[in-house]
Amino acid sequence: MESVLRPLIVIGGSVVITLLIGWLVDRLLRRADSRHHETPLWGLLRRCRPPLQVVLITALLRSSYRQMGVDWIRDHRAGIGQVLTLVLIGASAWLVVRIAVTVVEASYARYATAGRDPARVRRVRTQVTLIQRVVIAVVAVVAVAAMLLTFPPMRAVGTSMLASAGLLGIVAGVAAQSTLGNLFAGFQIAFGDMVRLGDTVVVDGEWGTIDEITLTFLAVRTWDDRRITMPVSYFTSQPFENWSRGGVQMTGTVYFHLDHSAPVAAMRTKLRELLGDIAAWDGRDWSLAVTDTTPTTIEVRAVVTAKDADDIWTARCAVREQLIGWLRDHHPYALPRVATSPAALPPGEQWTELTGAGGRAGHDRTTPPAEEGDSKAPRTGRG
Repeated sequence: MESVLRPLIVIGGSVVITLLIGWLVDRLLRRADSRHHETPLWGLLRRCRPPLQVVLITALLRSSYRQMGVDWIRDHRAGIGQVLTLVLIGASAWLVVRIAVTVVEASYARYATAGRDPARVRRVRTQVTLIQRVVIAVVAVVAVAAMLLTFPPMRAVGTSMLASAGLLGIVAGVAAQSTLGNLFAGFQIAFGDMVRLGDTVVVDGEWGTIDEITLTFLAVRTWDDRRITMPVSYFTSQPFENWSRGGVQMTGTVYFHLDHSAPVAAMRTKLRELLGDIAAWDGRDWSLAVTDTTPTTIEVRAVVTAKDADDIWTARCAVREQLIGWLRDHHPYALPRVATSPAALPPGEQWTELTGAGGRAGHDRTTPPAEEGDSKAPRTGRG
């Protein structure tokens, strides 16, 4: 009977104590959260209850399993103790990571809700993300090292490794040169404010948004939801465009290649009319001007503004589409074309008869050639 009661008392007592302490801690954190609404720390700390309970029950069992009085436990007490020690180390690392991540997230949440500049908020979020990854990596390495040191054979291996640490350090430094370079580049990006999560960038000819930053790589989400993964060292050694630096407001341009007879003044008036119906335009500025000319066309540039990179793309597309449609419907002569036959004059122009030294050299050919020789066809000079 004693061989049955002892295990039940040890295991049942450990479970009851663990649940009771977990409930008390959760109750205290809930009360603290209700009293301190200005910080989400206490509410977030409630997520640490599962690892805390695992640590408690493992520690209780580790200290009392020998009191069970069961023969097979007595025969394998060394192995059971080793397993419980490993579980305790792993659970402790889990608890430390949860607490650290919770504190960092609570600090960021409090900073983000303070109504500061969005660019600074993205910078802090980038730093917080990398700090979390560093903490997790350090705690994981320490936990694994502590687990290995619980095995007696590993202690001798550790001594021999320390004896040759100089040689191993040189070899590791040469072998991991690229990895270490990316690692330090990740810290430089995080605390140098070069690029942040959510920034709009143009990298290697691709336009996208920074979606993820780690210590070794950076992911750019393109407009068509592709992910471009690049080493962070690229951003510290290669030039790239960051459209979110210095504010998110953008100025965009739309270029038109038109015939020399294009009604630029009417286009300018129409652009102003169109912008009033384009929600993406922020109303800060706009313009339309002829910026270049060639023997066959002119280059007309329309300039619009928007509050961010997404809206400037929408505004540019809308201006391009609607102005081209307006020219096609009302001023088709202004569109560029390959001259395979004499082109029509703009509306309102009169027939022009061109004459040279040898007599009539030609006409503007807006009528079929058959009508050209008809003596009854009306001819009026310009003006």
